[in-house]
Amino acid sequence: MKIAVFHNLLSGGAKRALYNNVDFLAQDHEIDVYVPSVANEDFLSLKNVSNNLFRFKVKNSPLGFLYSAIKYFPSKTSLIDLEKTQKTIAETVNKSDYDVVLCEQDKYTMAPFFLKYIQKPHVYYCQQPILSQNMISQNLYQKSGLKTSNDLESFRLKFYGSRMISIDRDLIKYSKYIVANSYFSHESILRSYGMNSFVSYLGVDTDLFRTIDVPPENFVLSVGRCIPEKGFDFIIKALGKIDEKIRPELLIVSDLANIHWKNYLERLSAKLNVKTKILILIRDDELVKLYNQAKLVLYAPYLEPFGLVPLESMSCGTPVIGVKEGGLRETIKHNHTGILTERDETAFSKEITRLLEDDNATNKLAKNSRKYVNDFWTLEKSGERILNHLCQAIKHYSP
Repeated sequence: MKIAVFHNLLSGGAKRALYNNVDFLAQDHEIDVYVPSVANEDFLSLKNVSNNLFRFKVKNSPLGFLYSAIKYFPSKTSLIDLEKTQKTIAETVNKSDYDVVLCEQDKYTMAPFFLKYIQKPHVYYCQQPILSQNMISQNLYQKSGLKTSNDLESFRLKFYGSRMISIDRDLIKYSKYIVANSYFSHESILRSYGMNSFVSYLGVDTDLFRTIDVPPENFVLSVGRCIPEKGFDFIIKALGKIDEKIRPELLIVSDLANIHWKNYLERLSAKLNVKTKILILIRDDELVKLYNQAKLVLYAPYLEPFGLVPLESMSCGTPVIGVKEGGLRETIKHNHTGILTERDETAFSKEITRLLEDDNATNKLAKNSRKYVNDFWTLEKSGERILNHLCQAIKHYSP
């Protein structure tokens, strides 16, 4: 087949998942990628795994910063100009002989303007609705004790976040075939938009995320964007309840950081005497080494739609302790590859302590983890799933 791919993503899990799917599809199909100039193509550039990558310029408006959805997406991009560019991209794709289009989300609006104008059979991969994450971010930001009155961050979250929710809801209606990353996300899409979707589970690169021969060190690891809804404050508070004699250091690896939240986490760590180090934008080989060296991976995001982090960790043979929410209930097998707890700092800290003190239990979880990933969560199986949906979209397409 000849497949067009569209995205306007940041770095992070969604971009990694798209990269992996394109890499798989390109083995047997012709793939052209279309992006607006504001899309992140520095991180895992699709140019490396596709036939062609076409970048379309987005105008920078002098007042464009007013249209940024959230402050940690610094941009001078006007949504009006962004829509014009995505319309041009869609028109270009419409005039070409593509069999089907794989459309990803937009870092500003979630559902992209591209959906409004594309006239080809397409699959829209909806990682998550914007609504719940926006509300969670507002609440956590306020509960942290950070000043919110007359604060630009809070203003953007409330006003422009609401605007993004409205745009997202309007644009997703143009999609005729929606794919979700988990059954939790399927339900979220149905609840948020009243629209059906089909689950196409993602996978992990087991050649990259693998066991390597390095000695374990006395730290626990958590990975994700440094923003309120990733739950790092919960992890720090849980670690603060562990006896200082066995309390491990916490390493947080992020691709981007909200500076206000990063500063808050550092102050919270100092207050609770939890040694914490936050690393930004490290290389994949460094991340793999940390997964292997860590005693445990701790993962506590709020309503994470899927979460590649637990699978990456398990592929490296490192057990995960996660909060029993969202897509984690579908990727972590409780008491087999990891542990799931309620969002309770005491319960979470007790499980950390138990595994730190019980090598037999930890080794058993580690042994099960890699087999579990190889049985179902590989890139090949993920690629086969998305390919099936692309074929179904062609079969059921009606202009």
